[in-house]
Amino acid sequence: MERLRIDKWLWAARFYKTRSLASDEIVKGRVHVNEQVAKPSREIKVGDTVVMRQGPVIRTVTVLGISQQRGSAPVAQQLYAETQDSILERERAAEQRRLASEPAQTIEHGRPTKRDRRDIQKAWSTSSDA
Repeated sequence: MERLRIDKWLWAARFYKTRSLASDEIVKGRVHVNEQVAKPSREIKVGDTVVMRQGPVIRTVTVLGISQQRGSAPVAQQLYAETQDSILERERAAEQRRLASEPAQTIEHGRPTKRDRRDIQKAWSTSSDA
């Protein structure tokens, strides 16, 4: 049975741009193999379940193939199958992000302009003179 290091597989399956990024995420505890925290040197085989967190999204995939080299995206997608629950959760999270309001839009007024600042100073100077 063919086996491969998890960091190499995540890189080959195009979940991370470089192998070092994949290794960093594994070291941070964001990748689990068969419900166990993984190390970069952990070997995976066909049939293993990999749970990884990519930003706010948690993805669960089943390993379908092993490849030691990084290929094109269509080839990489044949190396895994994402679970139905994971797909639904990812779509729900994307919908929530789309519907969430932009934090900057809650600010009614930004910094005062030069004209606003002059008006404010004028208002303060006339009220303190009285």
